[in-house]
Amino acid sequence: MPLSDTDYPLRNDLAPTPKTLNDARPRERLLLHGAEVLTDAELLAIILRTGSKDLPVLQLGQRLVDHFGSLRSVLSTPAISLTHIHGLGTAKACQIATVSELARRGIAEELSQASAMSSPERVTRYCQSVLAHRRIEHCIALYLNIRLQLVACVELARGTVSEAVVYPREVVRGALEHHASAVILAHNHPSGTLAASPADISLTRKIGAALKLVDIRLIDHLIIAGNDSLSMAQTGQL
Repeated sequence: MPLSDTDYPLRNDLAPTPKTLNDARPRERLLLHGAEVLTDAELLAIILRTGSKDLPVLQLGQRLVDHFGSLRSVLSTPAISLTHIHGLGTAKACQIATVSELARRGIAEELSQASAMSSPERVTRYCQSVLAHRRIEHCIALYLNIRLQLVACVELARGTVSEAVVYPREVVRGALEHHASAVILAHNHPSGTLAASPADISLTRKIGAALKLVDIRLIDHLIIAGNDSLSMAQTGQL
């Protein structure tokens, strides 16, 4: 006697739910077409893997991009701040922060193996990854060897929302400690103003003169304002 469907009902729990299918779709698109075709929200969805009870993972990824204004801003936000976003817990916040740090270290590795002058854009990206999300002023020095490869990135100072005090002797001391042949300075403007102040110009020239006394070049001083940047070398302000 043949069995009916009611004798062996279908296992609904084995069938993929719409949420599972939606979560998997960005991964399928990545495998078929490459990561470059995915939207920012889809890339974040792959990192996050799952959404929350009331928010599918794709919507969670888009919410993050909308909330912070850009993918770069999402990736540069400290993990502890990400945990305050609805739908993100500690694990997901740490996943995003880890991806951001891996990207920063990847750029640093590239700079350590190739001349900084061969790719000024790469130097700018690296400085943005370190400084763009800071809410107070930070100043860093990139110490380069004779081949202009990155030897070390050192924080020189951190200050207020409008000022960080840097002493030329500290820049020189760091350059000598790392046996640097050249230096690139960078600091952020949390206000978003993309212009070198008279104080920025004056300090840069003092540091350049101090480094010159020990036969070390100051190649550039970058100002980072969010996703924008300014090169004082290119604007003739060194």
